[in-house]
Amino acid sequence: MPSLVIISKDERKMSVKIKGVPLEYANALRRICLNGIPVFAIDTIDIIENSSVLPDEGIAHRLGLIPIKTDLGRFNEPAKCDCKSETGCSNCKVMLVLDSGDPDGPKTIFTDELTSEDDSIKPISDKIPIVQLASGQRVKIECYARLGRGREHAKWNSANIATLVETNKEDERILTVESTGALNPEEIILAGLEELGNGIEEFKDMIEQLNKK
Repeated sequence: MPSLVIISKDERKMSVKIKGVPLEYANALRRICLNGIPVFAIDTIDIIENSSVLPDEGIAHRLGLIPIKTDLGRFNEPAKCDCKSETGCSNCKVMLVLDSGDPDGPKTIFTDELTSEDDSIKPISDKIPIVQLASGQRVKIECYARLGRGREHAKWNSANIATLVETNKEDERILTVESTGALNPEEIILAGLEELGNGIEEFKDMIEQLNKK
């Protein structure tokens, strides 16, 4: 009888014991937890002003890699959103704004100055550095975050690590998931189980359709 038992968990890391599940399914779950669960990441960036020493591309790269807290219950992936729009809507994208002003002296701009139009979709920490400014330098940016999956780009990875380790018992393995902070690890594993189940059902349907031909 397949079973899944929690061994340990905290806000960023969780380990579960998987028993009675074929290796290929357990490994598929590991891969889904790593890069198959949708999370938010900054994707579209409009740099209105940038007089820092860091080029526009450098700032855009840093913003894209900032982990963003994600609420899967309220937002849609763009391809699945009812708006069917290339520009997106409030159900599939969130705008974030950064305006450093004109500092009087050297200043490091952190993620606490990145303001989101939705309080639930924001950087996982206020203390992630974005750029250093000298006196008189300024950055002013508008950007949009959307849901994506790590299979598309690593900035959408839902987990930092996802490992599957054999135990000394037959047909028993330990799955450990460490979250980026966008989702808690329990959300990742539960979403991973749902994704795996949906994938198996879709595969069965495909086989049935082929057998009918």
